[in-house]
Amino acid sequence: MTQKALSQIGLSVRLWLASLGFGARLLLRLFALLPTVLRRYALLRDQIHFLGNYSLAIIGVSGLFVGFVLALQGYYILNQFGSTEVLGLLVALSLIRELGPVIGALLFAGRAGTSLTAEIGLMKAGEQLSAMEMMAVDPIARILAPRFWAGVIVLPVLVMVFSAVGILGGWLVGVPLLGVDGAAYWGQMQNGVDVWADVGNSLVKGLVFGVAVTFIALLQGYLATPTPEGVARATTRTVVMASLAVLGLDFVLTALMFGV
Repeated sequence: MTQKALSQIGLSVRLWLASLGFGARLLLRLFALLPTVLRRYALLRDQIHFLGNYSLAIIGVSGLFVGFVLALQGYYILNQFGSTEVLGLLVALSLIRELGPVIGALLFAGRAGTSLTAEIGLMKAGEQLSAMEMMAVDPIARILAPRFWAGVIVLPVLVMVFSAVGILGGWLVGVPLLGVDGAAYWGQMQNGVDVWADVGNSLVKGLVFGVAVTFIALLQGYLATPTPEGVARATTRTVVMASLAVLGLDFVLTALMFGV
């Protein structure tokens, strides 16, 4: 291996470590800015509306159709064993434990994460962040922190909306369409779903995914090359990295929450 190739590898590793260190310091800074964000409630409120309200439609519609499919597939499987009365429990646990947090976070990354990356990247390309620094305004506290905490707050709520709409969709297919007893659908669900072990862990997953997806989106926008091509590449990286982070974290959290 030539000296030039070794120097290129060393430079790549150095740049990767520098980016990793910058990301760690930025994340700690965003956590430390929580009191400042709470004092600027109007900024946080606007971002909660932007990230949550505009993501609600795709979350609700997707949850409804996922509930449809779960009920349909679950009914055909359970019918082979004469256990169609537990269809409600199957739909509820599948959505609350796994599909609600994971699919909700993936949809959030595709809808809100890309929007955050493009917004921050365009502000950097237009030198708005540099102008704020020239006016002694911290862009991390003024721009990034409200968006970060809004994403952390919004995603667990969207996860619960996704699961609730999915359970309703499962009822629409299972009870009126397939003939499952409505009392059994809701009764088995009520007896089998634990508020703390299932719903609580689902909220924890939504919170962790909210931190990961929102931080990745903001970091990619903040580090984007200030050109149209650079912003486009940063938006693509946000979707890829956020999706992989959600799937990887889901495995770790599931192993910790439900592992033996």
